[in-house]
Amino acid sequence: MPLAPPDDLTALLGSRICHDLISPLGAIGNGVELLMMTGAAQGPEMALISESVTNASARIRFFRIAYGLASPGQPVARSEIRSILDDMTRGGRLCIDWQVAGDAPRPEVKLAFLALQCIETALPHGGRVIVTNAPVWRIEAKAEKLKVDPNLWARLDGSSPGTDISASHVQFALLPDEIRRSGRKLSVEIDSGHIAISY
Repeated sequence: MPLAPPDDLTALLGSRICHDLISPLGAIGNGVELLMMTGAAQGPEMALISESVTNASARIRFFRIAYGLASPGQPVARSEIRSILDDMTRGGRLCIDWQVAGDAPRPEVKLAFLALQCIETALPHGGRVIVTNAPVWRIEAKAEKLKVDPNLWARLDGSSPGTDISASHVQFALLPDEIRRSGRKLSVEIDSGHIAISY
């Protein structure tokens, strides 16, 4: 049996890791919920644990789509996307408004999630992000303060493809590759208090 292409192997690895982590995180979350329902554990400490488990679970679900294998015929329900984004941002300074109507093909959600991660790096103080897909996909953010690393963002428009990438910024390497594989062109807009990725 022939080996899968390297890109597919990387995506399969991402899917496998996320798949194996989702179950134990879900079990922890269920355990915390049972403890709170029975009154065996109350207070701010338990609330913090519950919130952390919810956020971690949402992040793993997010990563599974962003870094996992995306089969063309596989849709992602709008309710699932909203649940992931809401759980990830609950109690934080970042708001993500997913304005895409209906379910979306998994490869499209993968691209949007990678773009969201790029946008997130520019919003350390929070902000509002809007995701739309008509007529093109557009991930747009507004914030009072932006923190933009020019070297990272230059990778997206291809003006500096050789910039070294750390593990925490791998989305800046993956997004342009995935966009090229989809046959589309990526554009970036950055100005005072505003940043957007379109494709």
